[in-house]
Amino acid sequence: MATTTTISQGIAIKFKDQAWLVISSQFVNPGKGSAFTRTKLKNLKTEQIVENTFRSGEAVELIDVVRNKCQFLYNDGEDYYFMDNETYEQFSFTKATLGDATNYLVENTECYAMYLDGVPVSIQLPGKMSFKIVSTPPGVKGDTATGGSKEATLETGAIVKVPLFIKEGESIIVNTETNEYVSKG
Repeated sequence: MATTTTISQGIAIKFKDQAWLVISSQFVNPGKGSAFTRTKLKNLKTEQIVENTFRSGEAVELIDVVRNKCQFLYNDGEDYYFMDNETYEQFSFTKATLGDATNYLVENTECYAMYLDGVPVSIQLPGKMSFKIVSTPPGVKGDTATGGSKEATLETGAIVKVPLFIKEGESIIVNTETNEYVSKG
């Protein structure tokens, strides 16, 4: 058993007799009252996402989830196929199961497969990834002084806000968790 202070993004916990992955967590210590941890949890079996608040010091049970490196192979429209780099076994997830992760999957992308009881239940992408921009409006001379941004479409079809000086065909680094531009790639 652990306490709520050990809850952080990426760990698995037992909550309401089921396995949940912590998608995000925020420790809050208000000026008045006791501290708490606000979390967003994803059910590893049903993919349901819920928000929950744990009181400070509340006991939580950590679950062993095995993380193996895997590689994204291809998608056939609805299913996304991966290969475990250790066992070379192939497995798939539906687009609905992967959610926003599909915005960043390019063939041969290295990621982690999360296994619960020997069954792959989820994938975890690297925090930052490099992508080529396939379309973005041109920046107008003088626009950069304002520090504005514009939308750019990545090679995967995802749309990200980028600074005005970024041009079509350039590579950029994107934070896959927040969907934000980080730097030129």
